Amino acid sequence: MVMQAQDLEGQIRGLIEKLDAYVEQFHGGSVEFVAFDGKTLSVHLGGACLGCPLSPSTLHGWVAGTIHQFFPDVEVIEAK
Repeated sequence: MVMQAQDLEGQIRGLIEKLDAYVEQFHGGSVEFVAFDGKTLSVHLGGACLGCPLSPSTLHGWVAGTIHQFFPDVEVIEAK
């Protein structure tokens, strides 16, 4: 059964909320859903992540790694 785009977006939003809670609790940063077009997911890194030299690692390691683990069809994850 093919997952509808709205269902997929809702599940991705839910996962990002869990990631946000983790990043906020342990690092003082935040990650927020911005947009998803079916292939590209845009997120916003905020809080302590703004200007942090490790924010690319947070984006590509934690955020993208976790998203790809659960949603391998998401092709690109970018910060906006």
